[in-house]
Amino acid sequence: MNVLARRGALRALPLCLLAAPALAQAPAAWPERPVRLIVPFPPGQSTDIVARLVAEELSRRWPHPVVVENRGGGAGAPAMEAAARANDGHTLVAGSIGTMAINPAVLPRIGYDPERDFAPITNIAMVPLVLVAHPQSPVTTPQSLVEQARVRPGQLDVATAGPASGAHMAAELLAHRAGVRLNMVHYRGSGPATADLLAGTVRLMADSVASALPNIRAGRLRAVGVFGADRAEALPDVPTFAETVAPGVDAAGWNGLVRAEQHARGRAAPNQRRRHRDPARARGGAPPGRIRHGRRPDDARGLLGVPARRARAVGRDRAAGERADRGLTRGRPGDRPFRAATRPASAAGPPR
Repeated sequence: MNVLARRGALRALPLCLLAAPALAQAPAAWPERPVRLIVPFPPGQSTDIVARLVAEELSRRWPHPVVVENRGGGAGAPAMEAAARANDGHTLVAGSIGTMAINPAVLPRIGYDPERDFAPITNIAMVPLVLVAHPQSPVTTPQSLVEQARVRPGQLDVATAGPASGAHMAAELLAHRAGVRLNMVHYRGSGPATADLLAGTVRLMADSVASALPNIRAGRLRAVGVFGADRAEALPDVPTFAETVAPGVDAAGWNGLVRAEQHARGRAAPNQRRRHRDPARARGGAPPGRIRHGRRPDDARGLLGVPARRARAVGRDRAAGERADRGLTRGRPGDRPFRAATRPASAAGPPR
């Protein structure tokens, strides 16, 4: 991300992120030592990009630095479990749609509860999602994607940054609404997935606009369709799947800040409950591929419900389809959702 984009992002941050009292209230000045910001994903993903922008600005304003700690793997669940147990008073967490809403809905066992274990501070940005293709892929439009998927059901590979991520959910929702089956190939982060996409090992990937935009603008990748109800501002000529082949597809990611509920309980500052958008900063722009979106803590909790309900519905549909493929007639609707192929790229065979 270039310098101008970074400055635009920082101008767009809501007020609660730019004042120390809004994150903690204690008799002594806070923070008293460096603050740890856990990112449950590898470097380079949208959540990581946003978290580093926040850390950079808060480090400039606070007496102690904010240190980003990437802890990827396991759809972000292990990092969230560790963060939920943090009791040092100086740990923040980069929350996202995947870890806060989708994981509890589709993963059979996780060691944390987003609403019980975490206190929301604010939502920072909504992140449009896009399907991108290798330039040599025959998939060039939403219509050609559906055509290819119907000719080769379950054989069209779509890379994702990991199971239960926002992009994974968006691709599953698209398949659900369009009545097709796609083969999800999960990676440990968008970086490795993008590398294989650029190399042609896989030909399609569901990703955030923020992560994919540099390669799209450079001509290294082709944007096929946007998963939101509206076209992305950064990609005005790219159609949505909802307007072309799958009415009702409306998926986006979001990034925010949370902290362990056990530390937050009884320490909420009055400043957290006041207006969260700084009028002077609201005039600033958001970085390419993001929509600035400050919300109060209570409003931020509302972002959990819809993605979770959609994840459960799509998971039931996928599980039912898998049972039908195996000739089964019984079983619980929620059995083994998202049992997508996760072949390592090295064993993937010829590109599809």
